[in-house]
Amino acid sequence: MELVPRPKAPKLPALPGVPGLPGPDQVVAAASNVAHKMLYGGLADLRPMPRTLIDDGTLREVYHYRPAGTVKETGDPMLLVTPLAAPAICYDLRRGCSLVEHFVTGGRPTYLLEYGEVSFRDRNLGIEHWVDEVVPTAIKVVSEHAGGRPVHVIGWSLGGIFALLTAADSPDLPIASLTVVGSPIDVSLVPLVAPLRPLLNWFNGRGPITKGYQLLGGAPKPIVKWAFQLSSFQKLVTKPLAIASHLDDAEFLAQIEAVDRFTENMIAYPGRTFGQLYHRFAKGNQLAIGTFELDDRTIDLANVRQPVLAFGGSVDGIAPVPAVRAVVPLLTGSPEVRFEVVPGGHLGMLTGRAARRTTWVAMDEWISQWSTDASEPTEQPGQAGKSGSARSASTRIGTNRSRRHSSAASRALKAK
Repeated sequence: MELVPRPKAPKLPALPGVPGLPGPDQVVAAASNVAHKMLYGGLADLRPMPRTLIDDGTLREVYHYRPAGTVKETGDPMLLVTPLAAPAICYDLRRGCSLVEHFVTGGRPTYLLEYGEVSFRDRNLGIEHWVDEVVPTAIKVVSEHAGGRPVHVIGWSLGGIFALLTAADSPDLPIASLTVVGSPIDVSLVPLVAPLRPLLNWFNGRGPITKGYQLLGGAPKPIVKWAFQLSSFQKLVTKPLAIASHLDDAEFLAQIEAVDRFTENMIAYPGRTFGQLYHRFAKGNQLAIGTFELDDRTIDLANVRQPVLAFGGSVDGIAPVPAVRAVVPLLTGSPEVRFEVVPGGHLGMLTGRAARRTTWVAMDEWISQWSTDASEPTEQPGQAGKSGSARSASTRIGTNRSRRHSSAASRALKAK
């Protein structure tokens, strides 16, 4: 039986004359959390949200999340695009910190694109497979399943890059808006990669990395897991101390458990795709100028015709704010490009505890703004006469492409 974690115990002031000593309630809460973890294996509610498979193909699985209880779905559908190598639970991390749960309980039709397990037989699949077949098919399937409505496409990390390339390459797809979360466009601005670029270029495609992925047919799961952990090395080192100092905080411990499960379920990269990412992104940094060579054509991000919302995490080491913000001047064909800085690292900005008050709020505002459903709110309480309809407000906002902090969440973060 799954047990819902208890709320965090209130912090009590230190005992008089004993600075820093936890109060009695904190000691009791810590002991209870430890006992609960020993007896039941953990504090996190890891139950997945109920879903149904509606379409599948080669490394393509499209799911529809079923409405909860008496909730009725309304409005345009959401399609969550999973990045390669990361498990789809990035969108459904745990109850209480699940973007899927947030959308479903809010009555939004919610769908997920994931890829299943990657094996050696998939080694010849390149980025073309995702841009030409996987993502476009998923968008069409979701639109049809939702009654022909346009789709709000949300992609995290590489999933966001796939979404942008697909929209630029196929302008006729039924896309209502694009949201990219932590998607690095200019990798020269990623501190983890920048020091290695001269070395990568020196090998000129004949180095040990190239030979390794060609031999193995891709990047195996253990290497992907190690790379993700390396990007958060400081947190990994200080993790035991952080846990010890938060034993009374059930929410904190539950989040640690959920992130550990996420890391343990990393997926391999197909060989050809990994090679393209390595040579064209890490070494060539092609997207920094807004174009990407694919087969016999060049995809230009200037051809994106949908409104785009981009998020950068304030402490993201994999996709730092400048690397993500680099997409803004490239999307010259979009009616609006909005950039938000939100709290958290690469995963935390999407599904951390603070995301519930920042990232998800901005997403809700964005989706409502660009919804085709007349039942969507066009004015927030207290704003009548200030902004007019959401559509007209977006036109005015979209004329200023240099906006960095456009929502209340971003402005609050900037002020701190």
